[in-house]
Amino acid sequence: MEDARLLRLIRASFKASQDIYGAPRVFLDLREAGETCSKHRVARLMRENGLRALHGYRMRRWEVGKPAVVTPNLLKRQFSPTKRNAAWAADITHIRTWQGWLYLAVVIDLFSRKVVGWAAGPTIHRELVLNALASAVKQEPPRGTIIHSH
Repeated sequence: MEDARLLRLIRASFKASQDIYGAPRVFLDLREAGETCSKHRVARLMRENGLRALHGYRMRRWEVGKPAVVTPNLLKRQFSPTKRNAAWAADITHIRTWQGWLYLAVVIDLFSRKVVGWAAGPTIHRELVLNALASAVKQEPPRGTIIHSH
């Protein structure tokens, strides 16, 4: 009866993790909830009931598309424009946090060196840069602005 009760808790923890957690992490979840059981008992119950963790779920799958069209470099390394909003530069960086990596996309005005738009997110997808650019356009509507990104 105790195994059946414990199995219900194991299944709940396993499903809450979207079938990712194995016995060690399920065991830690149960301990955190106040249960007193061993890691080996959790592993045995999971094995007997066919609860197996997903392996390799963090693999990144890159899609190969058509090659990008190279646009001409209009800025030509002239990073000191003479007026405001003449040229913007965009870049991405990563910041290590306790919860993993955080990616930050920033758009700056090269004349004033002021940040005109930014966006942060847990992944480095193209939406991150597009959100930073949309933020910049919303804050400072460009007129004939050259946007440079490498």
